[in-house]
Amino acid sequence: MKNYTYPIDLSWSTDEITSVLHFFSKIEAAYETRVDTTELLVAYDHFKQIVPGKAQEKQLDREFEKLSGYSTYQAVKKAKELGKGWLSLGK
Repeated sequence: MKNYTYPIDLSWSTDEITSVLHFFSKIEAAYETRVDTTELLVAYDHFKQIVPGKAQEKQLDREFEKLSGYSTYQAVKKAKELGKGWLSLGK
């Protein structure tokens, strides 16, 4: 995993920040190695409990992609398309 900051909302609780960071780490794994699609989608479900709105989700995706080069939207989309299994989006 690379070394950069994550887009977080400082109004979130510690548990919420932990869940969002866990989701971002699953996205990183999808691009850098591989990730179990079920684990990624469970992490996404927890993320959506914290960030239920599409606008904020898109904003966080843009910020995360700008910082890391990885798209949360594309990773979740591919995981849903794949169903159960392993997802690897590495180049």
